[in-house]
Amino acid sequence: MAYKSLCAVKGVTANGIKEGKFGLALIRASGTSAGVFTANLARAAPIELMRKQIRKGRLEAVIANSGCANAYTGRRGYDDAVSMTEYAGSALGVDTSSVGVASTGVIGRYLDLPLIRRQCADVALNLTSSPAAEDLTVKAIMTTDLYPKHALVEKEDFTIGAIAKGSGMIAPNMGTMLAFIYTDAEIAAQPLREALRAATRRTFNRVVVDGDTSTNDIALCTATGESGKVNTTEFSAALEACCRSLAQQIAADGEGASKLLEVTVRGAPKEEAAAKVARVVIESPLVKTAVYGEDPNWGRVIAAAGRAGVKFDPNAVSLWISDGNEKYPLVKSGEIIADLTKAKAAMHGKKVIFILDLGAGKEEATAWGCDLTEKYVEINGRYTT
Repeated sequence: MAYKSLCAVKGVTANGIKEGKFGLALIRASGTSAGVFTANLARAAPIELMRKQIRKGRLEAVIANSGCANAYTGRRGYDDAVSMTEYAGSALGVDTSSVGVASTGVIGRYLDLPLIRRQCADVALNLTSSPAAEDLTVKAIMTTDLYPKHALVEKEDFTIGAIAKGSGMIAPNMGTMLAFIYTDAEIAAQPLREALRAATRRTFNRVVVDGDTSTNDIALCTATGESGKVNTTEFSAALEACCRSLAQQIAADGEGASKLLEVTVRGAPKEEAAAKVARVVIESPLVKTAVYGEDPNWGRVIAAAGRAGVKFDPNAVSLWISDGNEKYPLVKSGEIIADLTKAKAAMHGKKVIFILDLGAGKEEATAWGCDLTEKYVEINGRYTT
């Protein structure tokens, strides 16, 4: 069995357990660390705790549970998050303040601490660096995900491996996602923070499934340093590639999704302007439903772009549709040239791509999302019952 993610990294061991809706994962790796967190003001207890603990720039382990978000749980929830770090610290023999913690699941419910304590003790007995451990660990943190999410970038001098969960409540400024990223590169805390923030901005913050921003989003990156010092520029590019893979997997596995939707915006005055337009198009319910119905109603793309708050001349816009192989023009410099038969054919597969050129600059950005189906309503209409 080949490695797919974090256990390919020197210095990482892991394990996980899933019992019904309730899972627990442990990852043991010592090194400099950085984190990014949800922009939601109603931050879950683990987020509040980790925003403090990550300031030291070092972690020894991570504990994460699924089934209960421990969000909107007040002081008790915060104390429960601390208890999770104590369970992991005790089981692994590390300082409690150097344990990362994350939770995902239903908001407004308290953790079952006896269950978590028992699961933690069981999982800690069998931490390994095997490919099987990767699978157990990622499955332990899944909720409505249909597929486990692994990413692995192997360079000559270092490796980056990561797992993630995420399917619904996904919007820019991260989504309901947990991401645990590891590298054996030797890199100091400050450049690691800068690299993670830059990678997040161009990947996780450009994914939209449903437009809701979660209370529990967290991405933690730990560098064990066991492969030695690396070129910072090369490392940053590799980290972005790793996060991009996870972001695309999250978008493709959106709740109820049948198609991955990718939107690239070119010809923008600034990169963030391009990203803003791309996110608005990705988030549009009208665009998403048209993609689901394989209806080449490309005018919805133009309409969404026009309300993004970015200035451009609609008469200078060009637009293409693609299935990842063939690319068909729909508009060229404001002139309609669409072949709707070919456009519809490009929507039959599992991936639909729109390339939009604003004709207003030289910058570009890409965002990812999915179609909107009846299954999404079914999943979320009865999420807690």
